[in-house]
Amino acid sequence: MMQVFSEWANQSSPGNENVSSLPPKNDVKDLFQSLLSLMVALSGVMGNTVVLWLLSFRLQRNSFSTYILNLAGADFFFLCSLIMFFLMELIGFYHRTFKSVSPFFGIAIWFSYISGLSILSAISTERCLAVLLPLWYHCHRPRHMSAVTCALLWTLSLVLSILEWTSCVVLNSQVDWCQIIDFFLAVWLMALFMTLSVCSLVLLAKMLCGSRRQKLTRLCVTIVLTVLTVLICGLPFGIYWFLLIWIQWLPSSVLVPSSSWSLLLSCVNSCANPIIYFFVGSFRQREQRPTLGLVLQKALEDTPEVEEAGGNLTPETMEMSGGSAV
Repeated sequence: MMQVFSEWANQSSPGNENVSSLPPKNDVKDLFQSLLSLMVALSGVMGNTVVLWLLSFRLQRNSFSTYILNLAGADFFFLCSLIMFFLMELIGFYHRTFKSVSPFFGIAIWFSYISGLSILSAISTERCLAVLLPLWYHCHRPRHMSAVTCALLWTLSLVLSILEWTSCVVLNSQVDWCQIIDFFLAVWLMALFMTLSVCSLVLLAKMLCGSRRQKLTRLCVTIVLTVLTVLICGLPFGIYWFLLIWIQWLPSSVLVPSSSWSLLLSCVNSCANPIIYFFVGSFRQREQRPTLGLVLQKALEDTPEVEEAGGNLTPETMEMSGGSAV
């Protein structure tokens, strides 16, 4: 996958013999996609920076806000890697002799992409456990489970990315090892997407169906909207790499989705997460000018709307909803 990523970057940035000349007409579409992706990524970096700053210094963290902090970090790193990659690509449109370090950005993009999906899958899984088995969850959940889980997922994603880089780029002759790592990554991606799909369906069914349906909370809405955005905008990027892995066994008539558009959709996905947090947090907000910290805190509250309106909160609900803005 790293090899294909590097080759795609070099092919999409052909340039001309004359450094000052414009890109050829058949590359105008790629140039437009790169500029559009760059603008979306820049806006996403600003949004995730605000989320990182608020959760790190302005709000008291709880179990789920720790996950959101790490998810924002993965989105921030993913968007920064894409910004550098697209800048290298834009320079390549005008400078034929320019040599980008696209393999490095390939491993950075892949590492942050896997990390974000893994952390979001952990959020969805833990939320499903809290909804389906509330008594067991609150009695047996380890205190530092969120931090430990995120650390393990970051480490696993880094190891997989380094193995991919080493076997497919550095040791180019070790084709068997490259295929094994690619196969394991494909299985891991499928498992993550299946987890996200099943957990989102369970949360939706628990909130909307049945006589004992779960009371709607802002945290559940935030998680469901984030998962749906990933399945719509983040899935094409994973499908693209999955098809690249198995393309040699596919018929020639099978169309592989464009990598440019899959990267653009991934930018939209990482950019949409802060928008979801602040939209859910500001929805039906009674204060005229709430602070960003208060809005983000509201989006991560596990307080049902009925209880929130009545003002009577149980100690367990106060503990789950997190701290207040400083």
